[in-house]
Amino acid sequence: MGRRRGLMSEQFKMELAKELGFYDTVKAEGWGGITTRDAGNMVKRAVQLAEEALAAKRL
Repeated sequence: MGRRRGLMSEQFKMELAKELGFYDTVKAEGWGGITTRDAGNMVKRAVQLAEEALAAKRL
């Protein structure tokens, strides 16, 4: 099975990392340096933002 192409842009992921407070780790060690919890929180925040955007679009 091949690698899946990421759905989030690199810039969006960096913005989320800054917002969630682990940007320095990403900058120093790359994405492999973050914890599983940080990755999960990043995905949770991305989903939350997408849901908010959809709700605003429906109005």
